[in-house]
Amino acid sequence: MEQFLKNTIDSLKVHRVAYGDVRIVEQESESIVVKNSVVEAITHSTSIGFGVRVLKDSAWGFSSSNIMEKNEADIVTKNALSIARASARVKLGNVSLATVSPQRGTYQTKIEIDPLSVSLNDKIELLLACDTIMRKEKKIKVRSAFLRCSKTKTHFASTDDSLISQERVITGGGLNVYALHSGELQSRSYSDYGQSGYEFITALDFTSNASRITNEVVTLLKAKPCPEMKTTVILDADQMVLQVHESCGHPAELDRVLGTEASYAGTSFLTLEKLNNFVYGSDKVNIVADATVPGGLGTFGWDDEGVPGQRVYLVKEGRFVGYLTSRETACTIKTQSGGAMRADGWNRIPLIRMTNINLEPGNQKLEEIIAETKEGVFMSTNKSWSIDDKRLNFQFGCEFARGIKNGKFTHVYKNPTYAGITPQFWKSCDAIADKDSWHLFGVHNCGKGEPGQIAVVGHGTAPTRFKNVQIGIVR
Repeated sequence: MEQFLKNTIDSLKVHRVAYGDVRIVEQESESIVVKNSVVEAITHSTSIGFGVRVLKDSAWGFSSSNIMEKNEADIVTKNALSIARASARVKLGNVSLATVSPQRGTYQTKIEIDPLSVSLNDKIELLLACDTIMRKEKKIKVRSAFLRCSKTKTHFASTDDSLISQERVITGGGLNVYALHSGELQSRSYSDYGQSGYEFITALDFTSNASRITNEVVTLLKAKPCPEMKTTVILDADQMVLQVHESCGHPAELDRVLGTEASYAGTSFLTLEKLNNFVYGSDKVNIVADATVPGGLGTFGWDDEGVPGQRVYLVKEGRFVGYLTSRETACTIKTQSGGAMRADGWNRIPLIRMTNINLEPGNQKLEEIIAETKEGVFMSTNKSWSIDDKRLNFQFGCEFARGIKNGKFTHVYKNPTYAGITPQFWKSCDAIADKDSWHLFGVHNCGKGEPGQIAVVGHGTAPTRFKNVQIGIVR
């Protein structure tokens, strides 16, 4: 691998590119799905290939192949150079890259049990055990359980004399139930992913959670509809994942701000003049992009430009202070890259992607936050979402909610929804639970780019309270 990388980089240097890199990506993945007592799918896939990216005449070129041979590397390099030269004819401006010192080293996920070494029988038995628990309730008509794991090895070299190898292992899974009674359909789910070995599945405690979501979905069938009103809302940690993801993570991607992501999923309200000059939320809100926290899906040693993983504030004490950046976009705001460039495999060019976008914990116990809430609603687990193309106006639906009256839980609500405008919503935040309630979740399916790319990202969150929030469907 090292010789293959070196030969390709030497070829790029001969062509006097302003910058060039080559990435070799090897991936092995496995997925198992059990649905209504039947093993519905078992997939096991492997992939290997390489991509060459060049900056020539102040324009980018990229090409890739799954044929790991020197002659093929020469062809791919020529193709990347040809694309760069063609792009230079229609470029809108010159490209500058923030500097980075030569990087050398390795990164590897710390695991106890290789998830790909655990037998299929053991995995299927666990999923069928969950299915047995969930099928005891006759009102549940559809139930599913799944496990997924992957191992990705990346070998990177650049004309900046960087040489890096990384191996990341991701493990996770989930449960879903759908209950039907007298024309009423309700669902409940549980899932999570981590950069970890199979020990992560043991920690998820699937069987206990299978029992919990079974009981909760039946409760929803006879629950009251979510009322329509403005009130205090406490969002559970798992719902805060989506809130952070959609209303802070995506709008903080600097390529969206600069317009290069506009056609697929919109731009951003966090425009350049707002950096260090905009109140994003209350002074309790601190949000970081942290590629160094152990176990996060967005954790790594270096991004796909060879920039070291970092911890970067996006929001500090309510003020917007930072973007997710690449080497190119960092130059537009006269800073260094925050190390947020990642690609979905060997045949995709890197894009700015979220790392672990974490809402830092507060200093109150969750029990205290609930106890001091005179009236409100506690909502858990995302069910639906909608947000505009600047990430401002949103409406999210949850699976499960409980009323709060005089500091105590009351009845369960079905089909809870809440809506807001991003900065006003975050300014209404007046309490965040402490580190005992904080959890680092894994998101396995963040989409972006054309052609589309899927990234795995992390979100560390705790239950959070917001005042004067519109809930229910406004008619």
